[in-house]
Amino acid sequence: MNLGGSSPKGSPRMFSTSHKRPLSWIVVSVGGLAVFLIYASFVLVSSPIGDTVHGLFYGVGSSGKLDGSLVSSINKDTIDAILNKSLDLVHDNPSSDLQSSTVSGGVSSDSRDEQSGTKLSSQIELRGYSSGNSVVTKEGSGTETSDAEDSNSQESVTSSGNDADTVNSSLPAKSDSQIDMSLAGIDSSSAEAITSNEASLPLSDSTSTENPESLEKPDSVSSRATVNSDCDLYHGNWIYDPLGPLYTNNSCPVITQMENCQGNGRPDKDYENFRWKPSQCDIPRFDPKKFLELMRGKTLAFIGDSVARNQMESMLCILWQVEEPKNRGNRNMQRYYFRSTSVMIVRIWSSWLVKLTSEPFDYAPAGVDKLFLDVPEEKLMEHIPKFDVVVLSSGHWFAKQSVYILNNEIVGGQLWWPDKSKPMKINSVDAYRISVETILSALVTHPNYTGITIVRSYSPDHYEGGAWNTGGSCTGKIKPLSPGELVENGHTNDMHQQQVTGFNLAIKKATNRSKLKLMDITEVFQYRHDGHPGPYRSSDPNKITKRGPDGRPPPQDCLHWCMPGPVDTWNELVFEIIKRELDG
Repeated sequence: MNLGGSSPKGSPRMFSTSHKRPLSWIVVSVGGLAVFLIYASFVLVSSPIGDTVHGLFYGVGSSGKLDGSLVSSINKDTIDAILNKSLDLVHDNPSSDLQSSTVSGGVSSDSRDEQSGTKLSSQIELRGYSSGNSVVTKEGSGTETSDAEDSNSQESVTSSGNDADTVNSSLPAKSDSQIDMSLAGIDSSSAEAITSNEASLPLSDSTSTENPESLEKPDSVSSRATVNSDCDLYHGNWIYDPLGPLYTNNSCPVITQMENCQGNGRPDKDYENFRWKPSQCDIPRFDPKKFLELMRGKTLAFIGDSVARNQMESMLCILWQVEEPKNRGNRNMQRYYFRSTSVMIVRIWSSWLVKLTSEPFDYAPAGVDKLFLDVPEEKLMEHIPKFDVVVLSSGHWFAKQSVYILNNEIVGGQLWWPDKSKPMKINSVDAYRISVETILSALVTHPNYTGITIVRSYSPDHYEGGAWNTGGSCTGKIKPLSPGELVENGHTNDMHQQQVTGFNLAIKKATNRSKLKLMDITEVFQYRHDGHPGPYRSSDPNKITKRGPDGRPPPQDCLHWCMPGPVDTWNELVFEIIKRELDG
């Protein structure tokens, strides 16, 4: 039966119809496929999916998108030209990205960390095609990249440091720069070669876009200036500096309370604002970053009495403004470690710098300090080979009760001499000279010491009208003495002269490769009677700061120095001496 009007099987009509339909469908299919291919090609090249596929083959990200109108003709030559142009644009991106993600040195540490993260993300995007490319720097643009140098230094620091050490907020940015290099595929040796040709920035500023002019301190003296090595640093004038001190009593946590003059209520502040100006040159304002960079991997030791502590704390306060150190001290030695540069600042207490005992000796009873003037302090000498720079301070303890022993014989004493019928062979000033010669001779002949020894000359006190324990005073001094106003202090001059004599005698005995330098600040600081705590040596709100009805001055300190204050100049001079020696 014929259902639906279809032709019987095998009839000519059915055979003819079945032949024509496949041919028509083939034509339609081919045409449809051609249209689909044309459309798919257009979509593949012009859409984001096309970019992704394109990037897999050509290494190009979405930053180089192609204009669909340019490829509508599906012309191979046109597409190749566009791809080449796209690749050129991508190679321009690293430079612009790096420049846009660099950080100005004047921003806060938080901003620096955020922008360091921006730089990291931009370099991660470029990892597919930046392999083999060096860090881009532009001469004259003020853009510098020191990731390689900082990364290498951080590795060396970490290897010798404690991973648990806490440091200031600027250090994470340095860690990020270390990661940046590996993620961006930058060869560290290539980057280091490039950054070595640039003026690399030290410490926490791994990248900076500051103009060269902005790197200068807002001072008449550039912090990067070089002082003539022939310049006499110790003759000049105290000049007023409106920039003020390098830190404040609120920005440094290690100031001994009796030297925290502002914290103890001292009403005037001008004493903080005077800087020393040599007649023949200018001393740069202390740049703590440059100091740490100069001292990279080295140890600076302050050794001596409480005035040595005063100077050490001043140095710490200055450096604290750029990095918080790790306290690694113990009962015998204060030690502060600056992790960014592996610099260690050390202080060792030694009142006289020579052997001390309170044990009985000959007819000197127990309990009285006995000084073996010709024997250096043993504890001190054990540590000397570990130090690269040593700053020595002594002299004031020779005013205290003590017994002087020379060649194993009692030869004199201070505030102690039981047999008044016998004259002493040496007094306290002579004993000081011998002690200086002893300790310095030990340093310049030590077989394992090659460092720089800086002898800070005798620090003058300003007790007027008496001694420290007999009513001497420096109350009311608010500015430095002017030339011509100085009243010579005979004891200060004698101590200074004997110290210089001991220094010169020791130099003649030198046998090792160490260097011995005299930092002669005595005359310079005789003009700074305004720089002491005076009656503001205590935080007690009820302390007496004025003379009583009988004219007696209140208890005061006219020996140590306010912080901040004139003592900071000592460390500017230390910096200059070290720079002259290490830079040649």
